[in-house]
Amino acid sequence: MPRRTTEWVRMSLRTPGLFIFGLVMAPCGWILDLTATVAPAWRTVHNIPANPENLVIQQGIFDICRTFTTNSDSVCGQTDTTYFANQIIDIAQGLMVASLVVTLIGLAVAIPGIRCWTDRPNWVVAGLGGILIFLSGVMTIIPIAWYTHIFNSINSTTVSSDVRVGYCIVLGYIGGIFEVLGGFVMFVGICRCCGGANRGEKKVEEVVGAQFRHQKPPTTRHDVPSLNRPRSAASSVPYSTDSMDEDVSFPRAKSPAARSANTSYGGRPYDVDL
Repeated sequence: MPRRTTEWVRMSLRTPGLFIFGLVMAPCGWILDLTATVAPAWRTVHNIPANPENLVIQQGIFDICRTFTTNSDSVCGQTDTTYFANQIIDIAQGLMVASLVVTLIGLAVAIPGIRCWTDRPNWVVAGLGGILIFLSGVMTIIPIAWYTHIFNSINSTTVSSDVRVGYCIVLGYIGGIFEVLGGFVMFVGICRCCGGANRGEKKVEEVVGAQFRHQKPPTTRHDVPSLNRPRSAASSVPYSTDSMDEDVSFPRAKSPAARSANTSYGGRPYDVDL
């Protein structure tokens, strides 16, 4: 006996909420990751001996800058062979750049799969794009977490006991989490679950049954006898005076006799009447 296949129907032609969430989170995460990659502020070094107190060294994975807290002067392109010789720097450079490229590839794959201009998106292609975006977020979080773990043990020619976390670490964490969430949510649509709720779909028999239950029964027409009476030829009203007299089934009250205008209360005449 052939197995019966279940047919599904989309309840709305709008873009599924899973894709909207993923397409918003992934570009936002990519912008944050790009800022964390190129900005030289993975960590900052303060209170450097034999240097002004307002001097701050900002160390990134591609550049090192000298800034001052009292003004906006900044000098980048500083050399520090000891700092760039650390293993974490090479790994962070490769993974951060790879994360940016993989995010763009994931978006390029997911957008044609979403196909907002068609009735049914390609869930498999969009899900593959979500996997790539998810992996790009993981590639961002790995070097940032590793850098944070060995934060104080990273060697540098600039020696100081006051080493602080730069804003690139925070932006990298947020961007990586955005990409992980966006990619995972887009991947959820690759398989139907929760009765098709994740795709905004329902079974055809359920939709037809619901429409049948909510359908109103047909109205029955009843013939009502006419109450119009034949009109009299001598009158414009639908009944005559004779018919009114015949239809009365109770005695009518007699009208009172007309009183004389010259009589007064109690039957006594006035002097004017004499």
